[in-house]
Amino acid sequence: MKSAAWIPVAAVALFLSALGEQTEAAYCGADSYNCCPTETCGAWGRFGIARRCRKPKTRIVKDIVWEQKEYCCPVTVYDTCCKTVAVPCTRTVYKTCYRRERYTVCRPVYKTCYKTVCQTVRQPVYKTCYRTVTCKVRKPVYRTCYRDHCYTVCRPVTRTCYRNVCYTVCRPVYKTCYRTVCCTAYRTRTRTCYRNVCYTVCKPVTTTKWVDVCTGEWKTVRERIPGCRSVRVNRGCGSWKWNPCSCKCEYTPGCCCVEKVRCPPQVICRKVWCPKVVKKKVCCTTYVTCVKTRRVPYTVCERIPYTVKRRVPYTTCHFVKECRTRRVPYTTCHMVRQTKHCRVPYTTCHYVTRCITKRVPYTTCTWRCRTIKRRVPYTTCHMVKECRTRLVPYTTCHTVCDVRYVTKTTCVPRTIMVKRTKCVPRVIRRRVCCDPCQTACCDQGCTDGCTDVCDEGCNDGCTDGCTK
Repeated sequence: MKSAAWIPVAAVALFLSALGEQTEAAYCGADSYNCCPTETCGAWGRFGIARRCRKPKTRIVKDIVWEQKEYCCPVTVYDTCCKTVAVPCTRTVYKTCYRRERYTVCRPVYKTCYKTVCQTVRQPVYKTCYRTVTCKVRKPVYRTCYRDHCYTVCRPVTRTCYRNVCYTVCRPVYKTCYRTVCCTAYRTRTRTCYRNVCYTVCKPVTTTKWVDVCTGEWKTVRERIPGCRSVRVNRGCGSWKWNPCSCKCEYTPGCCCVEKVRCPPQVICRKVWCPKVVKKKVCCTTYVTCVKTRRVPYTVCERIPYTVKRRVPYTTCHFVKECRTRRVPYTTCHMVRQTKHCRVPYTTCHYVTRCITKRVPYTTCTWRCRTIKRRVPYTTCHMVKECRTRLVPYTTCHTVCDVRYVTKTTCVPRTIMVKRTKCVPRVIRRRVCCDPCQTACCDQGCTDGCTDVCDEGCNDGCTDGCTK
């Protein structure tokens, strides 16, 4: 135990020596950068000063921050309430009455009379005449010709290719497990009991009586039915007429006339039922009821519960990833030019002159005078006095007591709590960096070796070599 006490001491000494070697290595074998003269370091002469001033110094500054805080205060609110009040009043009621009044009117009486008047009229007489007219017409003659036409088409040529695609699938793996479940089963036990049941029995009683039975027979009867009327349409002979517009003869069908035609009569045979009544002896059976009793067995079932243990299967599932490969088709297409020939039809037209003769109808009109007699009606009027009675309305009024309802408004106060916001000051403490090296840098002016030493506040005094 005494010989092992030096082991911790040796370990501490070894750690300190290693730390000293690391420190010397950081300063390139020297004790520190302070031992390096400024003239020797050149542009890096102030690196030792910057190294000593690298550790920042801080101080605590108090800032006041205003925060919004909610608080509740009571506020009086007035609610408007409406109440209906009955107010007595009077109103005037008007009533319309009628009285009879006699008056005299003159009623016109009209009478229609007739007088005979002689009048000469001119009646037109129309006559259709025909004249022969010769004219020349030009008839077009059409002819269809063909010419060869070459054109180029682009025909798509498609090709189906395949590429291998890897994809991952999740294959479900099912496993059947068992667990023991206690369940209640029921066992059925039966027993036979008896009860008395009353039932009704019918006994037949036979009697004889005479009844009227309706019977008959079928007889064949011949009947003559007149024929039905039908409508037949007859068309007259048509005629051919020359149409100058189309330069051809057109057929005009004749007029249609409708006539009614009766079909020949028909003789039919039908059967007719001839009824007759016959008396017949009939046996009637009636039933008399009587009540009897018997014992009827019935079965009573009882269910007795007992506990049974059984194994219930259940299935678990987990997925296993598998990598598979499939061939995916894709189609490539390129266009192939192809020259085709086709025959294009075109139509030529020339006119052929032809002379035709046609009869043109025209109408002549002559006037014929004729004297006619006609009865002209005229109306006579005379006034007849009549006495009539009419109802003349007049209005009476009287005052009636009534009740009128008036709505009165009242304000009812109530107190509610309202949330409001106010600003409350709060002191926040924060640390502010106060580095004396930065102050010295700003006072002396930055040189080329003063990199990352100057603060943002003294960048205005830095030279080109002192950039943040």
